[in-house]
Amino acid sequence: MKRPTATAFFAGLVAAALAALALGVALGAAPIAPREVLLGLLRRGDPTATAIVWSLRLPRVALGFIVGGVLAVSGAALQALVRNPLADPYLLGLSGGAGLGAVLALAAGVVSAWALPAAAFLGALAAMLVVYRLAVVAGGALDSRILLLAGVVVGAFAGALLSGVLAVSEASQVKTATLWLMGGLGGVGWPGVVALAVYSAPAIAVLVAEARALNLLALGEEPAQHLGADVARTKRRVYVAASLLAAASVAAAGMIGFVGLVVPHAVRLLRGHDHRFLLPAAFVLGGTFLVLADTLARTVFAPLELPVGVVTAVVGVPIFAVLRRRWTSR
Repeated sequence: MKRPTATAFFAGLVAAALAALALGVALGAAPIAPREVLLGLLRRGDPTATAIVWSLRLPRVALGFIVGGVLAVSGAALQALVRNPLADPYLLGLSGGAGLGAVLALAAGVVSAWALPAAAFLGALAAMLVVYRLAVVAGGALDSRILLLAGVVVGAFAGALLSGVLAVSEASQVKTATLWLMGGLGGVGWPGVVALAVYSAPAIAVLVAEARALNLLALGEEPAQHLGADVARTKRRVYVAASLLAAASVAAAGMIGFVGLVVPHAVRLLRGHDHRFLLPAAFVLGGTFLVLADTLARTVFAPLELPVGVVTAVVGVPIFAVLRRRWTSR
């Protein structure tokens, strides 16, 4: 079967993203007629419907799209960095550090809207720095193999501490922490969406600028060095930028798995390994995937709402299995 051109493929991704965003705004626990949704977007309809659309659904789908895109780009970059197709933004200890930071904040009684994300972000940064120091070998070079092992060790250590804190916490704190750890997009609002977008843009720009170097790095470090890539600089920049993206996404929405693992594989299978196309395409597809997952999470058992991390895991595991089977059969 002939592959679509890059332009046609990206246009299809954008069309699918627009359809997912429209579906996410239209569907929810409170039924709103399609006409009222459209009028609400124009701020000309029923005040209640307009408030629901602008204050609840639009910021939620916008946050979901940015978080999904950020996770997919981070996952694609880290997979190239460590040259391991099973790598994702959480494999390098970031999720453990973020979860520990958030749980410590809850155990200390810090429950404000901004304190919990800030604690998770600081925890992820601490994990990132520890993993980086463990992975730096003689001469200041970043060893990708040690990076992966250090991430697993730091993640396991943070997870053990997290379990210990939960074991001695009150039941209400345990429930709050558990729900946060499963991921969710509610209650952020426009300020949080804007903050995540502004924060993520420079890190994404760094990864896009390193796209050619990532293509060379896929050939191996020595060939990449001979072809003109500054391997040590590229590895440091990619690790820091991808880790900061993952930390920001965890701080904004909790731990949402499989997006950073599945989406890059899907794009590679359909359009190849060129990171100049892979990174922007992964952002759009990752955002689309998470918006659809969140729409399913808040409608399938409405008015009850599932954690979106549960939906991405349930959907992501079979998708990943299919992708890997198709990949190995090629």
